[in-house]
Amino acid sequence: MIFVADFRPKILKILQVMIPILVTQLAISGMSFFDIVMSGRAGNSDLAGVAIGGNIWMPVFTGLSGVLMALTPIVAQLRGADKKQEIGQAVFHGMFLALCLGIITIAGGYLLLPHILDRMTITSEVRTIAVNYLVTMSVGFIPLYGSIILRSLVDTMGFTRLTMRLVLLTFPVNTFFNYIMIFGKFGLPRMGGAGAGAGTAVTCWLLFIAFVWVIRRLKVMEPLQLFQWYKLDSRKIKEHLAIGIPMGVAIFCETSIFCVVAFFIANYGTDAVAAHQAAMSLSNLLYMVPMSFSLALTIIVGVRVGAKDYQGAGSYAITGICANLMTALGLSVLLFVSRKQIAGLYSTDSQMVTLITQFLLYAVAFQFFDGTAAPIQGILRGYKDVKATFLSSLVAYWCISLPTGILLDQNMRQGPFGYWQGLIIGIFFSALFMIFRLRYIRKKVLK
Repeated sequence: MIFVADFRPKILKILQVMIPILVTQLAISGMSFFDIVMSGRAGNSDLAGVAIGGNIWMPVFTGLSGVLMALTPIVAQLRGADKKQEIGQAVFHGMFLALCLGIITIAGGYLLLPHILDRMTITSEVRTIAVNYLVTMSVGFIPLYGSIILRSLVDTMGFTRLTMRLVLLTFPVNTFFNYIMIFGKFGLPRMGGAGAGAGTAVTCWLLFIAFVWVIRRLKVMEPLQLFQWYKLDSRKIKEHLAIGIPMGVAIFCETSIFCVVAFFIANYGTDAVAAHQAAMSLSNLLYMVPMSFSLALTIIVGVRVGAKDYQGAGSYAITGICANLMTALGLSVLLFVSRKQIAGLYSTDSQMVTLITQFLLYAVAFQFFDGTAAPIQGILRGYKDVKATFLSSLVAYWCISLPTGILLDQNMRQGPFGYWQGLIIGIFFSALFMIFRLRYIRKKVLK
C-alpha cells in the first residue's frame, strides 16, 4: 500500500511537468512533419528533396540542441540548491553559446553542403530542392538556438505550460507560411520544398521574440536578472560545455545514423528514400512522448539531486520509467494496427503507400526500444551523468546498428529494410546498457 500511495502523487507530478512538454514537442515536431507532408503534396521530388535536407539538418540541429540543453540540469540543480542568483549568469552564457553555434552552423553549411550532396545518388532536381530548403531555413538558425536556451530556462523554472502556449501559437503560423510559400498563394511565387524552409525560418523568429517578450513580463523572473550583460566567465562556459558536449555528441550519434542510413537507402531510388523518410518522420513524431518523459525527469530528478534528496530522485526515476514503458507499448500497438491508414497520409500513390507501410512495420519495434531508452537518458542527465549516454549511443549506433545494417543489406539481401533491422538491434543494446548504468549511479549516490 505504501508503494501505491507513493506512486500516485509521483506520477501526477511527473505528468504535470511532462504533458505541457509533450504538447510543445508535438507542436515542434509537427512543424517538421508538415514540412514533409505538405512538400509531398507538391510532388515526389519535393518530398525527397525536403527529406534529404531534413536528414542533413536534423543530426546537426539535434546535436547542437543537446549542447544547449545542458542548461536544463544546470538550472535544475541551482534551483534545487536555492542558488537562484547564479541562474541569470548561466542563461547569459547559454545565449552566448547559442549565438556562436548559430554562426558556426551557417558557415559550416555554406562550406560543406555542396560536398555532402555531391556524394549522393540523387537527381539534379532533388539536389536543388534540398539546397534551397536548407538555405531558406538557415535564416532562422540563430533565433532557433536562442529559443532552446530560453525554453530550457522557462521549463526548468516550472513554467512548462507557458512554453506549450507559445509553441502552440506559432504552430499555425508555420503551417500557414508553409502553405502560401510551397504552393505560391496570395501572389507569392510557388517555391515547392524550399517554401517549407522559409516558413520554418519565419516561425523561429516569431517564437524567439515571443519568449523574450513573455519572460520580461514575468515578475517571478525579475530576481534572476536575466537581461543584463555579464562578464564572460570561462568557468561557466566550461561547465556548460562539459555537460553539453557529451549530451550533444550522444544525440548527434543517434540522429546522424539516420542521415547515413538515408545515404545508403538512396541507392535504391527516390521512392525508397521518400518512404524511409515518411516512416522515420512518424517515428520521430511518436518519439516525442518518451522524449517528454525524459525532459520532465531531467528537471524533477535534477532539482532533487541539487537538494541532495537522492531517495526522492530515485523514486521519481522508477515511477517515470514504469509509466513510460506502458505508454511505449500502447503507442507501438497503435502504430502497428493503423500503419496502412498512416501511410496514406504521406502519398496518394498506391505503390508508395505499400512501401511506406512496409517501413512502418520496422518502426513499431524501433519505437518501443527507443521509447524505453529515452527516459533513462533523462534521468542520468538529471544526475549530470552524461558520458554514459554518449558512449552508449556511439557503440549502439555506429558499432552495432550501421555494420549490422550493411551486412543485412549487402550479404543477406534484406535491401533497405536491413538498415532498420540494424537500428532495432542497436537501440536494444543501448537500452540494456543504460538500465545497468542507472542502477550503478543510484547505488553510488546512496552510499
